[in-house]
Amino acid sequence: APAKDLATAIDAIDCGADAVYIGAGKFGARHSATNPIEDIAQVAEYAHLYGVKVYATLNTLLFDDELEAAREQALALIKAGVDALIVQDMAYWQMNLPIPLHASTQTNCVTPEKVKFLEEKGFARAILERSLSKNEIAKIRKATHIELEAFVHGAICVSQSGRCFFSRSTSERSGNRGECSQPCRLEYDLCNEKGEVVIKGKHLLSVRDLDLSARLGEMIDLGISSFKIEGRLKDRTYVRNIVSLYRQLLDREIAKRNDVERSSVGRSTIEFEPNASRTFTRGAGEYFFDGKCRGVASFDTPKAMGERIGKVARADRRGIVLDRKHDLTTGDGVCFIANGSLVGTNVVGVEGERVQLNRYDGVAVGVELFRNYNRLFSQAVERSRVKRTIEVDLNLQFEQD
Repeated sequence: APAKDLATAIDAIDCGADAVYIGAGKFGARHSATNPIEDIAQVAEYAHLYGVKVYATLNTLLFDDELEAAREQALALIKAGVDALIVQDMAYWQMNLPIPLHASTQTNCVTPEKVKFLEEKGFARAILERSLSKNEIAKIRKATHIELEAFVHGAICVSQSGRCFFSRSTSERSGNRGECSQPCRLEYDLCNEKGEVVIKGKHLLSVRDLDLSARLGEMIDLGISSFKIEGRLKDRTYVRNIVSLYRQLLDREIAKRNDVERSSVGRSTIEFEPNASRTFTRGAGEYFFDGKCRGVASFDTPKAMGERIGKVARADRRGIVLDRKHDLTTGDGVCFIANGSLVGTNVVGVEGERVQLNRYDGVAVGVELFRNYNRLFSQAVERSRVKRTIEVDLNLQFEQD
């Protein structure tokens, strides 16, 4: 699970993560998610109570004059108690560090030959590129024995990890240095060979988010041993919700089998029902897990639209009526596409089937309404008492004097 900071890491552990990944001060692929070594040491101390692993991200390319500083930070992380380093630059492999190395998805793990190379060099785990299909994963598994980690949830880039130079080509910021400017989320025109504009001002490179929650059993059968949730920039509500969801789903899969078991201990107790559509999502999809297919793009907006509520059936000065039952409440955030652009507003009142909005610009019959902020659900997640307890067998014998 992703850990933006100490508090988020604790949330992820309490909600059932078997491992968390976290960034230190430098050399991580998320410059906005850095943490002092002291905080990472606290994460490791708490995580290890439950057998939870802590992986530190050092997954950017290094310049020659940074090698010594990178080595010093790696050694400081090892001293802090992390269990492995997630790296992109092969310089870390040459440092002979006394800790397992995981090959980041930034090393572009896409072929059996590449993963076999990493295995032969002593890497303990390879984190696979998100665009791989199940058939491609199967070929990698057949050719190697290294641990395989695969993303199951979160944002996807239209380009392959570690092989994208789009940001650096259009700005001073490089994705391979942890500073991607996300040009794939911007608007573009699609032109034909004559230079004629076929599509104007759409987010043509923006991809919907990944959701493989229904495919976990297949992934276990493929030989995946670690399931990764993207999101070191996501908030605590998102992490609590998504980690709790996958904990429940994985436990169900493990219960069906005799050949796999959890890598950590402890039972997580929460006071809400996890629902992936009720926190940040650009729309769920399985990307190319079954092979290349249509429907993976999000042309209208790169922002989170949330869960689909329904179509506007009637609209007037008193509010709107949807074409289906809903549970919208005052304070919810809603959005819709109008004239090709995303429009957002909030619910200011609900009377029966009629919903009153703060603004009605662009609202018309037939418009699809989405809820991108569920006030009651978010409050339930934020206020939930979350705890993780370890079961023990205790035999008591009483003797009378």
